[in-house]
Amino acid sequence: MKNKKLIIVIGVIILAVVIIASTFIGNYNSLVEKEENIEQARSNVQTLLQKRSDKIPNLVATVKGYSEHESETFKAVTEARNAVKGATSVDELQRADEQLTGALNVWVNAVTEAYPELKADKSFTALMDEISSIENEIQYSRTQYNKKATQFNKAVRKFPGSIFASMFGFEKAELFEASEGADKAPEVSF
Repeated sequence: MKNKKLIIVIGVIILAVVIIASTFIGNYNSLVEKEENIEQARSNVQTLLQKRSDKIPNLVATVKGYSEHESETFKAVTEARNAVKGATSVDELQRADEQLTGALNVWVNAVTEAYPELKADKSFTALMDEISSIENEIQYSRTQYNKKATQFNKAVRKFPGSIFASMFGFEKAELFEASEGADKAPEVSF
């Protein structure tokens, strides 16, 4: 009789240990998977930003045929492009992208105003269409990143995930946010 009770107690203890271990392992693996999804999505955004940056030298070469003296504005584009390459966090990446987008817009607008015939150049328009398409991909990828980051952040903040997150050092993920002034309509002139 004592042996049966002892076997039952040992069985219950083993079952409790297995349940607790399964809970820990399941929650930990779930957080790791969500965190890896975020990293993949961030990498996708970074890849697209790099793809856009790689188009800039082609754009510059096309524009150089029209303008020889636009070096100041092009310098800002080059510096911003290098900042995108060197960004390590979501915040740095976002700031560098905003800097690049702003510099590129100023440069392209200045050149197209000074050289209206550039707008008719097939290489220029093809590159601008390509860059515009990449911009749409970047926006989509940012949205996907934010979805995955939000899922992760919910898992990290909700109970019991918050306990496991704090035990294993998981922290909230940064989100891509709208650029300053994005709530205002851009000025368009022809």
